[in-house]
Amino acid sequence: MEEYLVPAQEAESEFTEKRSRFIGHVWRVETEEEARACIEGTRKRYHDARHNCWCYLIRESGTVRYSDDGEPQGTAGQPMLNVFQREGVSNVCCVVTRYFGGILLGVGGLTRAYTRGAKDALDAAGVSRMRLWSRWRVPCTYPLFERVKLDIASAGGLVEETEYGADITLTAAFPAGGEDVFLERLRELSAGSLTAEKLGEVFRPGPREEVR
Repeated sequence: MEEYLVPAQEAESEFTEKRSRFIGHVWRVETEEEARACIEGTRKRYHDARHNCWCYLIRESGTVRYSDDGEPQGTAGQPMLNVFQREGVSNVCCVVTRYFGGILLGVGGLTRAYTRGAKDALDAAGVSRMRLWSRWRVPCTYPLFERVKLDIASAGGLVEETEYGADITLTAAFPAGGEDVFLERLRELSAGSLTAEKLGEVFRPGPREEVR
């Protein structure tokens, strides 16, 4: 499956430009219905704002939508959408709310403000890389627990679950190829006494990355 970027988390940002208050929001969404729910929820939360401009991109369906919500045509929704297209981010919904401050910003000023609102919110959210990961059940003794966790991380893996009993069992995920590095290290660390069991593969987001 082809790798792509999604927002790492829901996030919000805010700034003021010539007394107008701009509040940006970003969510990761999987369907158009989820995106619409985010937009409607924001409209209700900021019902007294002058504008709630929005955009969303759904990769699986190829859906792309945006709205200037009363701002001059082409000054809000499209510039916001351009932020995510330029960064290669999909499955994203963004709303930038504006409380009008009484000073007109002009076409160029509005475009820059809504672009900044979307970009600031995306920067706050960060991105995650959707890619194929393999999942493993990793047995571990208590004395080796911290070292095994470090070795999982150094191989680019993530600990999903930890079960405590007479010994410890970890469920870990690795990006394709990363498991080989860890499995070799596990053999060395345990002198061959610990053997991980593969549980399968899953297409999932990785750790948060900063937007470039």
